[in-house]
Amino acid sequence: MAVLVDSETRVLVQGLGTEGRFHTERMLESGTKLVGGMAPGKGGGTLLGRPRFDGVESARRETGADASIIFVPPPAAADAIMEAAAAGIKLIVCITEHIPVSDMCTVRLFVREKGARLIGPNCPGLISPGVCKLGIMPGSIHKPGTVGVVSRSGTLTYETVNQLTRLGLGQSTCVGIGGDPVICLNFTDVIALFMDDPHTEAVVMIGEIGGSAEQEAAAWVWKNGSKPVFAFIAGQSAPPGRRMGHAGAVISGKADSGAEKLTALRAAGILCAEGPGNIGSIVASHMGMQP
Repeated sequence: MAVLVDSETRVLVQGLGTEGRFHTERMLESGTKLVGGMAPGKGGGTLLGRPRFDGVESARRETGADASIIFVPPPAAADAIMEAAAAGIKLIVCITEHIPVSDMCTVRLFVREKGARLIGPNCPGLISPGVCKLGIMPGSIHKPGTVGVVSRSGTLTYETVNQLTRLGLGQSTCVGIGGDPVICLNFTDVIALFMDDPHTEAVVMIGEIGGSAEQEAAAWVWKNGSKPVFAFIAGQSAPPGRRMGHAGAVISGKADSGAEKLTALRAAGILCAEGPGNIGSIVASHMGMQP
């Protein structure tokens, strides 16, 4: 079982340049049901055996696409997201980084008005191992299972998944929500989906310093959680005001420091790893497995 995607999800790729084509080939290898690609001014013919279109509306109409992944460069990425939402695509994944914050403020409102879900931007995407992949993560480190993973960090997503897989813990779905200041689907949104999924038994959340998304998720888990949640917060040693990797990972005050996030998570009954190297072992121990 998976959240957000399943074996019948019909995927459209927006942006078929070198990067887009490379990752599309990897998505096909992971079992994704790719139905077409979109490149303005280059419609007609096929690419990777799928039809190529000039616009999302015609692609959705002719293929029945209900999900899209975007590899469009930053200056045009916001328009690409809104084009997908306007065409009726209900799940949109935007890999692109360096999209202006002002653009994303407009995009977030537009996507919500259209009733679509947007993952990202500046994210690795999502994967339900053996079912569907909309992203750039290495499919080989994933295996089907019952642990849901949601993360702000792409690299730490891969590290966490690799640990889980090596310990025999497969994943139901892994979602990289992105680390920019303005994103759409957040920790609480994804954790709620995992709580409702009968085949997800536990959830791992990988957070970072900056913002309040982790504290908000902790408050939701305290009130509504029905499954064990595990967490790690990256950047705990960062000094206030110092940017650490992601644009959103900046401590502006005590409330969004690593220490304050850990306090909120633990108060909600969430088990927290002290370092990135022992996330998998904590999950395995709690689930009755030998780490």
